[in-house]
Amino acid sequence: MLAAALAAFSSVAASAQTLTIYTYESFTSEWGPGPKVKAAFEKTCDCTVDYVSLPDGVALLTRLKMEGKATKADIVLGLDTNLIEEAKATGLLEEHGIDTSAVKVPGGFADPVFVPYDYGHFAVIYDTQTIKNPPKSLKELVEGDPAQKIVLEDPRTSTPGLGFLFWMRSVYGGETPEAWKKLQKRILTVTPGWSEAYGLFTKGEAPMVLSYVTSPAYHMIAEQNDRYQAIEFSEGHPIQIEVAAMTKTDNRALAQDFLTFMISSQFQDIIPETNWMLPAAATSEPLNPVFGKLIQPKVTISVTPAESAERRKAYVDEWLAATSGN
Repeated sequence: MLAAALAAFSSVAASAQTLTIYTYESFTSEWGPGPKVKAAFEKTCDCTVDYVSLPDGVALLTRLKMEGKATKADIVLGLDTNLIEEAKATGLLEEHGIDTSAVKVPGGFADPVFVPYDYGHFAVIYDTQTIKNPPKSLKELVEGDPAQKIVLEDPRTSTPGLGFLFWMRSVYGGETPEAWKKLQKRILTVTPGWSEAYGLFTKGEAPMVLSYVTSPAYHMIAEQNDRYQAIEFSEGHPIQIEVAAMTKTDNRALAQDFLTFMISSQFQDIIPETNWMLPAAATSEPLNPVFGKLIQPKVTISVTPAESAERRKAYVDEWLAATSGN
């Protein structure tokens, strides 16, 4: 009987699959959504969720391209609409084949490969105890007091950093190189990812940081502190829609199950107060009223995936040329 029991246990253990998800560090951190998502999904499947975390979304795509067909990823979670065309061009991703009618994001989104899981507008967050009159526009940020520093993220490794490149371009057009040279005087440092940048900001190393309109909600809910606030810029704010996709994996059915789970209320309930973004599908309960107190950008700056794919390299090169040696 013992032998039979052990054989049965061995059979069950062997049947359990591992779902490998490549994502970014703030997602998998102990305070991020990753641990709760893992626990919730594992209750629905005979599987184990295994995260591989990288500094940010662009680094995630770089890792995928570097590994090629040898990648262990079943799911890639944490790219955004600025990266999806380049990600598709790898040939490593599969059409999801699931019903995404539950997705509701500003401007709409439908794609055979990518599924959104949250969204938010980029914004400059400032320390109200340090800056009394923050810049009210991107131009005021660029041309303002060099003593009041900002931390930015690297567009070569970070989705916020890449979003900021397109923000600068949307406002300055052909004059963007000159604007970068002016802004360089205000940049304390450029970090590989969002986590490092925001950490420097909250430690008081700089009074401003590139983040999200929703970032103050964390401080207001988790810390009961309204010290850090987003600035509404008169030119508008770029929107980021974060997405996930499945690779051409042997775990196709399990990967599809996860993408379906991702746009269910079980997953979406976790997002607002762990990833501090807005849900891409319905939650089971209304959001905390604090989210209604955040700035509501009157102008949304959007870039099509095709435009991003076409211009990304040129804008990165433009930024490097303008800021090198300063």
